[in-house]
Amino acid sequence: MKQPLVQMNGITKRFGGVTALADVDLEAYAGEVLAIVGDNGAGKSTLIKILTGVYQPTAGEMRLDGQPVSFSSHADAIEKGIDAVYQTLALADHLDPAANMFLGNELTRSILGITFLDNKLMRSEAKRVLFERLGVELRSINVPTESLSGGQRQALAIARAVYHEGLRVLVMDEPTAALGPQETARTLKLISALKQQGLAVVLISHSLDDVFEVSDRIHVQRRGRCAGVVKTADCTIKDILGLIVGAEEAA
Repeated sequence: MKQPLVQMNGITKRFGGVTALADVDLEAYAGEVLAIVGDNGAGKSTLIKILTGVYQPTAGEMRLDGQPVSFSSHADAIEKGIDAVYQTLALADHLDPAANMFLGNELTRSILGITFLDNKLMRSEAKRVLFERLGVELRSINVPTESLSGGQRQALAIARAVYHEGLRVLVMDEPTAALGPQETARTLKLISALKQQGLAVVLISHSLDDVFEVSDRIHVQRRGRCAGVVKTADCTIKDILGLIVGAEEAA
């Protein structure tokens, strides 16, 4: 089997006397969707925050392309090609889509030595990335982001992440949680498109229906530990629920 794009080995995270993660391994491959599932408190969020540099592990190591790597911040992880789209999306509703996409990384131009925002270029780039990478075409790029549908907002947040050159791993935290059936279907298509482009997509979701539709493998967390990793095609929702609740232990 090909080498994992990213590996987490023996990851442990303690917050004072509380152990949130204990000796967890994770592997994600280029061109696959790895789903992480588990009950609240199973350690999913802590695990992905370590993967994306928000937290640093108490113990354990990470590897990227087989080489040891460590992140001191989320910005550090982005620089190495790992980013995340969280459930909150972190969009400024009063700004237009292009302004949101380049928020904090605005494109500029200089006239007579004076620097101005290049709004025209940012709008054209936003439209290009949405369409070329995600197949999404907004009716207007000059409207407040709050007027967009839930699926369009999700696409905008994804576009902001994939615009970074060198993005290789994208973590998606509950991307369909607040969406209706049609918007959910569109978002799952976006995830499949990112996979086809060679990204490693790490999907955190409580919806096992969504997980079984788009994932290649499923990593199950339970009580801060990995309860198992299975190929999606080789298991059922019942099997995954058994791992989540510890049915085998109970038996």
